[in-house]
Amino acid sequence: MTVRRGLRSAMLAAAMTLAALPAAAATKISFYYPVAVGGPITKLIDDYVAGFEKENPDVKVEPVYSGSYQDTITKVLTAMKGGDAPQVAVILSTDMYTLIDEDAIVPFEEMAKSADDKAFLAAFYPAFMENSRTGGKTWGIPFQRSTIVMYWNKEAFKEAGLDPEKPPQSWDEMARMAARLTKRDANGNVTQWGVQIPSSGFPYWLFQALTTENDVRLMNEAGTETYFDKPQVVEALQYWVDLAAKQKVHPPGIVEWGTTPKDFFERKVAMMWTTTGNLTNVRKNAPFPFGVAMLPEKARRGSPTGGGNFYVFKSAKPEQRDAAFRFVKWMTTPERAARWGIDTGYVAVRPDAWETPAMKAYVADFPAAAVARDQLPHATAELSTHDNQRVTKALNDGLQAALTGAKPPRQAMEDAQKEADRILKAYR
Repeated sequence: MTVRRGLRSAMLAAAMTLAALPAAAATKISFYYPVAVGGPITKLIDDYVAGFEKENPDVKVEPVYSGSYQDTITKVLTAMKGGDAPQVAVILSTDMYTLIDEDAIVPFEEMAKSADDKAFLAAFYPAFMENSRTGGKTWGIPFQRSTIVMYWNKEAFKEAGLDPEKPPQSWDEMARMAARLTKRDANGNVTQWGVQIPSSGFPYWLFQALTTENDVRLMNEAGTETYFDKPQVVEALQYWVDLAAKQKVHPPGIVEWGTTPKDFFERKVAMMWTTTGNLTNVRKNAPFPFGVAMLPEKARRGSPTGGGNFYVFKSAKPEQRDAAFRFVKWMTTPERAARWGIDTGYVAVRPDAWETPAMKAYVADFPAAAVARDQLPHATAELSTHDNQRVTKALNDGLQAALTGAKPPRQAMEDAQKEADRILKAYR
């Protein structure tokens, strides 16, 4: 009895000691997320974070909504120099080389310890991994990824005497259809353009769809060379310029990225090229029946991939790296990749996401959701090089000079190539 009473007393004392100790502090990680597309994205992210924390009570995730993709990488690099980098962020897949050159991120192989972890790194569509791997290492995990697709107003097609179920399949066909779809009032002012390809925000990206379709790449796999002055590149730019200047079926000058969907909803344009990330936005807001199609071809089908990857930062402590990796894996399970695609319109980034019951039901109800997935076999890596911001600016400046008539396409591309060569010389 005395022994039992003594044991009881010891256990009670131990329990009281444990109760007096503070609970183990949760590992805190900062998560930079770019809000760059319309819709209640921040609420979605908040809900995802709450779900992760519920299942992982030892981790506290602090989302930081950091503006556009451009704002986000600027803020991340500034914070890093100040010793306050986030532990995880969603940044453009094309900024991979910049982040590597800044010694900012760690390859996921350093965090993937188990067989399941290693299988996770191989779970994504190969087209998305082209902008996520280099030098045999995985630097980014695809999250909100996209391709460019064509949306068309079926009512406008019907009014123009076109089959509303048949979008253009080639460049020539798109130009011919756009001529029939362009409407003018009694004074000759355009009330509806046939086609609209945005040239602000991400002009290089939309242009890369044209160059891909003309079967030419804009850069090498090492990110050390560009090919802006190749004849097929110039030809692609000439086609874009001619849609406005010669055929007058496309708005002249610079077309705003952000307002293009609104122009489509307001029937100011009958066909638009934009990201699959706008799919949910279009579905909710288009006041007419619409279609979604792969982009028309010239020499081939094609679109660059686009969008953001998860990156984990080198300055994170070991326990923060572990927490960040768990968060990335949690956010990109097949079920959540499917849910994110359904909620936003981005392409679900792994094949098994399309086999989930939720995604199967979604595609059965809304077949247009599968167009971007079906375009992936024709997709190429988005323009990405060392010193990517400056190289991309050189191309964007050239594109805008050609589209505004300041330079002919050939000169614009030759000048852009000279500037890219100057920038990339140090990396060869």
